[in-house]
Amino acid sequence: MIDKNGVALRELFMKEFPPTEKTLEKPKAIIECYKEIPCNPCETSCPFDAIEIGEDINKRPEIDFEKCTGCGICAYSCPGLAISIREIDKEAKKAQLKFPYEFTPRPKQGHYVNVVDRSGEFLSEAKVIKVIDRPRQNKTALVHVEVDEQYLYDAATIEVIR
Repeated sequence: MIDKNGVALRELFMKEFPPTEKTLEKPKAIIECYKEIPCNPCETSCPFDAIEIGEDINKRPEIDFEKCTGCGICAYSCPGLAISIREIDKEAKKAQLKFPYEFTPRPKQGHYVNVVDRSGEFLSEAKVIKVIDRPRQNKTALVHVEVDEQYLYDAATIEVIR
């Protein structure tokens, strides 16, 4: 499906997650880079050496979830906005999602945004927990939202409610 309309099917996306949800009890980067393209900012920006591409920068990145801390540096370093940070709180039945965001106006902490799936369809409203937007991030903010855990796998990004 991705070759026809640019939308990754859920089954394809699920392959990018760690093998168990227990791993997601701490924040982890999820990389949605499905094609081999000449790119490696995620690898070179990761201070924990959790992402590997290797000498051939056309290879798809591979993540070591044991090394990944979910810091988000790779997410705002990725020129394709193909990385999000995800964490699950089973007790609260919530998921914390961190999405790279380049539009203006920026969402603000405490405001609500729409969470959408890979086709742009509305999934849920979400409260903005935090927005990290620093000059070194090259105009890419990292927006943290909290949603019901059922949206952990289907949420693709946010849209600001105007």
